[in-house]
Amino acid sequence: MSKRIEKRLRIRRKPDVKEGWAKINTKTRDLLNLSGELEVVVGGKKRFRFKILALDDIPPNEVWCNEEELRRYGIADNTIATCRAPLYG
Repeated sequence: MSKRIEKRLRIRRKPDVKEGWAKINTKTRDLLNLSGELEVVVGGKKRFRFKILALDDIPPNEVWCNEEELRRYGIADNTIATCRAPLYG
């Protein structure tokens, strides 16, 4: 069984991102083997899933999410979180 690849990335609040979506760098998406969703784990306790939109103009060490959604979840701007492909099943 192969191990899931995960990376610690900076979570940024951006008002132009739709709720339920995350913008991520294309190379980071390929590194994490993401196919459609991203799992973000904050502090080893809070776990969230987002659909991904991969773009080249996003910094490779950042994930951009909706500002209001992150505020509702209690995630501050510039928070470091573990990002990986979600486990299905």
